[in-house]
Amino acid sequence: MHKVELLAPAGDLEKLKIAVMYGANAVFIGGEKFSLRARASNFTIADIKEGCEFAHKHNVDVHVTCNILPHEMDMEGLKDYLKSLEEAGVDAVICASPLVIMTALKETKMEVHVSTQESSLSSKMVKFWEELGVKRVVLGRELSTDEIKKIKANTNIDIEAFIHGGMCVSYSGRCMLSNIMTNRDANRGGCAHSCRWNYDLVINSKKINPDGNYFQMSSKDLCSIEDLVSLMETKVDSFKIEGRMKSLHYIATVVKTYRMMIDEYNETGTIKDYSYYQKFLSKAENRLTSHGFLRNDLGISEQLYNSRSENPTQDFVGIVKAYDKETKEAIIEVRNFFLPHSKLEIFGPHKRDTIVEVEDIFDLDGNTLDACRHPKDLVKFKCELCLEEYDMIRWVNK
Repeated sequence: MHKVELLAPAGDLEKLKIAVMYGANAVFIGGEKFSLRARASNFTIADIKEGCEFAHKHNVDVHVTCNILPHEMDMEGLKDYLKSLEEAGVDAVICASPLVIMTALKETKMEVHVSTQESSLSSKMVKFWEELGVKRVVLGRELSTDEIKKIKANTNIDIEAFIHGGMCVSYSGRCMLSNIMTNRDANRGGCAHSCRWNYDLVINSKKINPDGNYFQMSSKDLCSIEDLVSLMETKVDSFKIEGRMKSLHYIATVVKTYRMMIDEYNETGTIKDYSYYQKFLSKAENRLTSHGFLRNDLGISEQLYNSRSENPTQDFVGIVKAYDKETKEAIIEVRNFFLPHSKLEIFGPHKRDTIVEVEDIFDLDGNTLDACRHPKDLVKFKCELCLEEYDMIRWVNK
């Protein structure tokens, strides 16, 4: 059995707790400084400390991204910030700049992980970082499973590989489109995702593409469900899910999917039914996916040239806050509109997806509701299925 770490993203404390409860072995988060997601709900030092305490209580590690490629003005306070992360209980920092890497190695005892931004694509490059003293290298996303396997076999430190989430059309994310077109620097946390915009093709001032059609320069998201067995056989140390800006429901669904698959593979040596996991995952995905570079046959089907695929759903309707086993009454925090007398699907950290029929729904004062309309409202209903805190509720074939 190969014990691989499942590493999940978290954009805030609530998402961190969900990732932990749904089966992540480690989470990665961004602080308020030196992180590549300026618009994410980045953690204060107090948040990081609370997150570390919660994660460590469940034997889960916390990694913090310090992966900007800094300009002169960005370096102020680096040493003190790294020390504050260490004092908060952080297990590892993920860095791209050699200066940040060397500062973390010199000034702290935290593990230092080399970010995918460094485009590590060979065992010799991994050995270079190993000799500097880093603990782990996050490989570039331009590698096949065969290449990943060879790198792991020829190196002595931890290897981390992406298995799910957004891809970048530039080399390991080092893109200048956003900077040039919007003055938002992708390498300092401000990516405007210019590759996902709609473009016309113009030659000699004449638009070539037909009216109503357009072009993009975007890649489909990575999904390695069908490649998980070959990835397990690479013996890498960590599988990384991308998406710190994704929703609570997305994180729970994706982490749960890969947790179940890894556990099944370790128990049986195979995956019996890929279709179940694909269907389960599809309930949270809102972009088209592909296998990326993993099969070494990247082609037009892995790119998005003339279609938009973002289709946000409101299938996620609530999260369980409490359940009384004697009265069989659940308290639910509403997230999206749903109705009494409906069929709903419930899944959670300790249960697979199960359909239940909900009858009357009440507010906490006992008043009968004709609908659940307002996000963050607390409501209650009877449920024969034993529920637990952090279980999630979504529509069935809405």
